[in-house]
Amino acid sequence: MGEVLRVNNLWKVFGRPKFRFDPDEPGALEKLEALGVVAAVRDVSLSLQRGEFFVVMGLSGSGKSTFIRCLLRLVEPTAGAVFVDGQEVTALNRRELTEFRREKVGMVFQHYGLLPHKTVLENAAFGLKLKGVDKKTRLERAEEALVQVGLQDWLHHYPSQLSGGMQQRVGIARALAKDPAILLMDEPFSGLDPLIRREMQDELLRLQEQQRRTVLFVTHDLDEALRLGDRMAVMRSGRFVQVAEPAEVLANPADDYVARFVEGARRALGAAAANGRRPEAGAPAAAGMADGTAGGRADGTAGGRADGTAGGRADGTADGTAGGRADGTADGTAGGRADRTAGETAAGTPAGNAGDAAPAGAKGEVKQRGAL
Repeated sequence: MGEVLRVNNLWKVFGRPKFRFDPDEPGALEKLEALGVVAAVRDVSLSLQRGEFFVVMGLSGSGKSTFIRCLLRLVEPTAGAVFVDGQEVTALNRRELTEFRREKVGMVFQHYGLLPHKTVLENAAFGLKLKGVDKKTRLERAEEALVQVGLQDWLHHYPSQLSGGMQQRVGIARALAKDPAILLMDEPFSGLDPLIRREMQDELLRLQEQQRRTVLFVTHDLDEALRLGDRMAVMRSGRFVQVAEPAEVLANPADDYVARFVEGARRALGAAAANGRRPEAGAPAAAGMADGTAGGRADGTAGGRADGTAGGRADGTADGTAGGRADGTADGTAGGRADRTAGETAAGTPAGNAGDAAPAGAKGEVKQRGAL
């Protein structure tokens, strides 16, 4: 199959003032942390094979969005190396990096980043336009991608005329039209209501069955991770604490943190087996709270309801009190992060900020070791 993505000992350290950080120096991280810096990504390594769907799952603040942005250098890594199709991304100059983003990678964020003055077809073709593909060819390829996501009847409509789920389909089609080596998806469905979110998961599974794309998908939702991933990583405090197939994570959690995270899913599977029912793939599981305990699901079962009204608490209990939230977490948002940004850069990739692990006020960055 062949390796598409390789990440070697990746670090991202935020802080001020700018310190030189050498992760191989004994006690280096402890010294920096004592001065108030934050290690958002800590010594992460990963190998992703062609056609593999890999999910990074973690709660808000775990470093997952910073990690995925480091792969594109939307956030500059502090140390480590990233390779895509054998090309060392962390060694590219500015011109080479722009070319790499245009040619090799498709990116889909939670916010759709569509251009409101352009039609659905023009939006889907935008990445190809930036690549310099002629108009006839790019519109043909964009239309093919839109057919793949079920929007063949909406080619000449504008984003304002589309639902949230349809707009996200346009974003996916825009990425697919480029035929990228790897598709990076940062919580693309977390801003959608539960039913539409489920439909989009179905759509993505269907496309993956047909095309076998190489996908790295970030989510805070355990249901989603179990349902979509060939393999998954559970991320906590900037580290991958377990990397395995979803069934292995459920059956053999690496530590107490992972065990608490998957507890709700294991209980549900056990209950289904006891009742002689075969549970639906990837469900039901709990999204998880900030302390790693089982939490309310986005679809409103076994926990908080999607609209946050009475009917289940965020901690997965069923006492009927108000307080259930769409993602079951403790940050008060309904499936999305307040710091997530979208928009389109000149390089054809959506703009992103420092990600979910950089605290407010961490404006400076630690100097990188080497020439990243």
